[in-house]
Amino acid sequence: MRKLIFLVLITLFAGYAGWAERRPVGHYLSDLRSQVVLNVGAPSERGNLLGIQPELFNGDYQSAARLRLKLAAYLQKAREANLLGPRTVVVFPEHIGTWLVAAGEKPEVYSATNLNDAMRWMAISNPLKVARGWLSAKGQDRLADALFRMKAVDMAHDYQSIFGSLAREFGVTLVAGSIVLPNPWVEDGVLRTGNGRLYNVSLVFGADGQPLGEPQRKVYPIDSEKGFIRAGHSDNLQVLETPAGRLGVLICADSWYPINYAVLATSKVELIAVPAFLSGNDQWRQPWHGYNGAATPADVQLKPGELSEGEAWERLSLPGRLGTSGAHAGITVFLRGQLWDLGSSGPGMVVGGSSHQLAEDGPGARLINLWL
Repeated sequence: MRKLIFLVLITLFAGYAGWAERRPVGHYLSDLRSQVVLNVGAPSERGNLLGIQPELFNGDYQSAARLRLKLAAYLQKAREANLLGPRTVVVFPEHIGTWLVAAGEKPEVYSATNLNDAMRWMAISNPLKVARGWLSAKGQDRLADALFRMKAVDMAHDYQSIFGSLAREFGVTLVAGSIVLPNPWVEDGVLRTGNGRLYNVSLVFGADGQPLGEPQRKVYPIDSEKGFIRAGHSDNLQVLETPAGRLGVLICADSWYPINYAVLATSKVELIAVPAFLSGNDQWRQPWHGYNGAATPADVQLKPGELSEGEAWERLSLPGRLGTSGAHAGITVFLRGQLWDLGSSGPGMVVGGSSHQLAEDGPGARLINLWL
């Protein structure tokens, strides 16, 4: 009887091990179409800020090649619309690289209807890797920490491969949205990862495909991120030389805090890019719930519920604060689509001088452009 039980257990384990190792590639066909919904100003030798709001779904992250194909199609659309040049700064949204954590996983991950189920499938199909990640996890949300940690090396490689090659192929400066990685840095032109805390970071690539500066850490993680993402520091905000001007990057919520604009002002920033992600379908029109993740700045007198989420973005983030930095132009770009049960919202905004414009909202991938 004991031998029989032992044989059954061995058979079950072998079956599970075989299932866990299989990573069949699906034949999901993504929509590569996009449209230019906002084009402000006239073509100029000074260049332009081009925001790309991709419409992304779970299956787009099945492989780095699949994601790159979709993003390249958007850039090709911009090229056909004469929106790309040597002084173009392309901006992708926050967390566009973060979901590379799902690349190369089993079909159950992409077919899951909610993020928690997707994470569980990833854990079940990578037991040893998750165990190692769990032991070195440092955040309160140990499962999320472990999953990002176990994929960190591959994620960093894929992120640089995708966005560095796109910058080189299309000859532009490219703000590669953001990605969650453990203590990342650039060494000899290569994005590396360490063993420390996880950070939400953005990296900028030059037209030669090489990184400009260091990974920019998000200074103000929101509540849903704080369980596994550590805050950066305002003093480490960078201003990078680009063909279009001196560029600063504020990741999403960082664009709501006056101290960040003051720091960029000391480095004579000229352009500000804001990669953003606002979860929840139609959240833009819902009541604003107040500052998320950190204390309300002293210069804000508005109370939660007094205006909509979208109105708060217009008054308290880049459009309402750009002038305090000394910069003359900026752009905010939102991640759109339906990734598991997260939803998405935000039309995208361009700011020139003392005025701003919102892009037309709606379904599909959208390109928003500001001539400098």
